[in-house]
Amino acid sequence: VQLQASGGGLVQPGGSLRLSCAAASGFTLDYFAVGWFRQAPGKEREGVSCISVDGGSTYYLDSVKGRFTISRDSVKDTVYLQMKNLEPEDTAIYHCATVTCGFGMVPDSGYWGQGTLVTVSS
Repeated sequence: VQLQASGGGLVQPGGSLRLSCAAASGFTLDYFAVGWFRQAPGKEREGVSCISVDGGSTYYLDSVKGRFTISRDSVKDTVYLQMKNLEPEDTAIYHCATVTCGFGMVPDSGYWGQGTLVTVSS
C-alpha cells in the first residue's frame, strides 16, 4: 500500500474532520495528482475531490463544494481533505488514490490507500 489514509471517525452533523493521505515509506506523492473517493453502503463509488501535481488545480463534487477543501503539503508529502459542515449523506468509507484530475477525476497509476470510515450521525 503506497498511500496511507487516516483521519476518519464519528462526528455529529455540522461537525468537521480532516482526512490525511500520506505517502508510505519509499513512495512519494510529488509526481501525482491525488484524489479522494468515497463509497457509502449500497452505493457506487464517487469521486469527491482531487488536486493537481502542483496544487494549482482542484476539483470538487457538486455536493461538497463550499464545505470540503483539498490541499497538499510537499514537505510532509501528504494530501489533506478538510471537511466542514458534515452531513449524514457524507457517511462513507473514504479512499485516497493517484488520479487524473481535471474537470472530473479518474483513478490513474493504480496507487490506492486503505479506506478510512467517516460516520456523520447524531
